[in-house]
Amino acid sequence: MSTFERFLTLWVAACIVVGIALGHLLPGVFQGIGAAQVARVNLPVALLIWLMIIPMLMKIDFAALGTVRRHWRGIGVTLLVNWAVKPFSMALLGWLFLGYVFRPYLPAAQIDSYIAGLILLAAAPCTAMVFVWSNLCDGEPHFTLSQVALNDLIMVVAFAPLVGLLLGLSAIRVPWDTLLLSVGLYIVVPVLIAQAARRLLTATPGRLAAVLGRLGPLSLGALLATLVLLFGFQGEQILRQPLIIALLAVPILLQVYFNAGLAYLLNRAAGEAHCVAAPSALIGASNFFELAVAAAISLFGFESGAALATVVGVLIEVPVMLSVVRIVTASKGWYERRSER
Repeated sequence: MSTFERFLTLWVAACIVVGIALGHLLPGVFQGIGAAQVARVNLPVALLIWLMIIPMLMKIDFAALGTVRRHWRGIGVTLLVNWAVKPFSMALLGWLFLGYVFRPYLPAAQIDSYIAGLILLAAAPCTAMVFVWSNLCDGEPHFTLSQVALNDLIMVVAFAPLVGLLLGLSAIRVPWDTLLLSVGLYIVVPVLIAQAARRLLTATPGRLAAVLGRLGPLSLGALLATLVLLFGFQGEQILRQPLIIALLAVPILLQVYFNAGLAYLLNRAAGEAHCVAAPSALIGASNFFELAVAAAISLFGFESGAALATVVGVLIEVPVMLSVVRIVTASKGWYERRSER
């Protein structure tokens, strides 16, 4: 993990301050950016999202799907958690905490939108950062690669129906045309471009790694620029109720630890090695927050509670995932004692 990535939470916090300040000083500029739309897609943000997502997807080798059978139990556990548990547990926690426990402290008009943002966050399994987390806990690299490739393939077809189902269950209107357009723009097209670029670059040894090294800072820079825009629009709401960010973080934190723990324990019960269980827990807990932010902006707009909720996921991603890495690493001895019985 680079120094820049290690301090991502600090940079996100700085973007909050800068975005709010610029929103007050240059409201006309932000209104102009917000108006630059075609078919409800904001063009400046679409460009930034592509700069975020495509370099991350270039790291994925779909040829790794051929090794899925090698760690079928770990793959099965992660798929169960990612697609059958995490989105639903996040929706349940959102309904419980935002819809009931924290309702008196939140703007009533935005509560459904906040829940929608949490659903979008949980419905997108993490892609690029998983490689960092897996490396930090000595995870099995072939398992991590095959699991991420499989998740990305499933996401192409499952993201829209899953989000539509959970939004419908939450009595939130589903703009299906925009949702499907978002899937095409922010999943299908980036995957095709990334894989075409990867195939071209891998023809020359070492070229892919060199290009990804140059694109990495650009990708994170695009993420931070998007956050500045978001907080330029969200500033007034945050200043009125600064407690919102802390309240939104509660269900996100709970679902991260719940799903990580569930995946870890299920792998232990299934007899998987620790080098598979550790990245499985991390893949089961983390989110593809770049996609979630893009989808929230497209579906609900810059000024929506959904967009803000997904950004809170970005804010806490690094510290909370590093804490999960520490937990699974420190418990390795306990985990492996299972095989000694």
